[in-house]
Amino acid sequence: MIDFRPISFVIGALLATLGVALIIPTLMDLAVGNDNWRSFAAASLVTLFTGVALSVSQQVKAPELSIRQAFLLTTLAWVSLTAFSALPFVWSDMKMGYTDAYFEAMSGLTTTGATVITQLDERSPGILLWRGILQWLGGVGIIVMALAVMPMLQIGGMQLFRTESSDNSEKIVPRAAQLASTITAVYVFLSLLCVIGYLLSGMSLFDAIVHSMTTLATGGLSSHDASFGYFKSDAVLYVAIIFMICGSLPFGLYLYALNGRVNRLFKDSQVRWFLAILSVFIFTAWLSQFGPETPIGGKELLSAAFHATSIMTGTGYAMEDYGAWSTSAEVLFFSMMFVGGCAGSASCGIKIFRIQVLVEAIKQRTFAVIQPNGIYVPRYNGRPIDDRVMTAVLCFIFLFLLCFAVITFLISLYGIDLITAISATAACITNVGPGLGDIVGPSGNFQPLPEGVKWLLSLAMLLGRLELFTVLVLFVPTFWRS
Repeated sequence: MIDFRPISFVIGALLATLGVALIIPTLMDLAVGNDNWRSFAAASLVTLFTGVALSVSQQVKAPELSIRQAFLLTTLAWVSLTAFSALPFVWSDMKMGYTDAYFEAMSGLTTTGATVITQLDERSPGILLWRGILQWLGGVGIIVMALAVMPMLQIGGMQLFRTESSDNSEKIVPRAAQLASTITAVYVFLSLLCVIGYLLSGMSLFDAIVHSMTTLATGGLSSHDASFGYFKSDAVLYVAIIFMICGSLPFGLYLYALNGRVNRLFKDSQVRWFLAILSVFIFTAWLSQFGPETPIGGKELLSAAFHATSIMTGTGYAMEDYGAWSTSAEVLFFSMMFVGGCAGSASCGIKIFRIQVLVEAIKQRTFAVIQPNGIYVPRYNGRPIDDRVMTAVLCFIFLFLLCFAVITFLISLYGIDLITAISATAACITNVGPGLGDIVGPSGNFQPLPEGVKWLLSLAMLLGRLELFTVLVLFVPTFWRS
């Protein structure tokens, strides 16, 4: 039998932290005299009480986790945190149903950015701030998980980033705690820089704080219905582009930079590939705007750079409906959703390192066809790639596309048109946020979708954020056998 005590202890600690975080929007709404402070206060008390009760009731001094416990903890933590994060939305003056509230909370914690809330400009500052906090917490959480937990679980080739200090699965909790403190410090510093950048570019203090949290987390939830189209400022777009890229680079390399090894950041092949692919997408998006009545120039290049960075990094900000540019632009942005950022970042999608491994696998097979007796050694960052890593990456990509197809099919059974079903699934499983079309596109909203579809899309967000296998392995009968 699996010992659930360490799992309950850690989840309790995380819920207690979430309960403390709920105090911030409580104070915000209380300061402006909005009655929603009561719903935040109630949610904080319930969450804090549950978290403390879970931790205290488990007599665990130094929690150690087996691999099976680590799989369970990762999934249950995200599901339970989302369940309690949804409470303020249900109890607020919006009177959201629990389905909508859970969808919104899942979108926040998975840094997806899909939303069911309309009329954002009229919502209380506490609600808008809470959405930003959820994405900020989700961003730092996924970074810690990617650096401390995923390499040990060997999910989808993440064992490439395994280190000597992470060989023993029993070190997951202390290693995650140690990494969390260091990464959080870097994360806070970059967030403050982003706030300053937005302030200098003309944002109000409140908007700067909310958008800095959702920018660095590559989340994309905004405090305005028009998203970045509200600000009508080129300077704001430049700041957003810089920090969306910062949030998509490996945070492990930032730790090297703190130790004086800044060159590691620029020598890393994943970073170089990310910047190269992004540059190609920006140039292509720029050209896709060209038409008889649309000459392309500097303004169009900035728009292309902003939207291409937003979609590829999985942030999901928009300043206009890029789906209206051209058919080629729609195809381009749809393809960009699947790419994502670097491993060990707040970004999402298939991720750059897997694309690198896939290219190496193709090169190896091509070389074998041309020279059957030759030897080609696939490499990543100058090191040979183990066959098990290549197999894991190929399986991950296949399973990613399979889950995408299955969820799209299930959504289509609700009578949803094909474009909406495909783009909504893609936007959620890649954790991008906005899709294509009138309903879930940049100028649309997920609110009109049926409740069943929202639960399917919530599952898609969870699968995409937790790298598929972490969730799906729990449904394999052999996982539960001793």
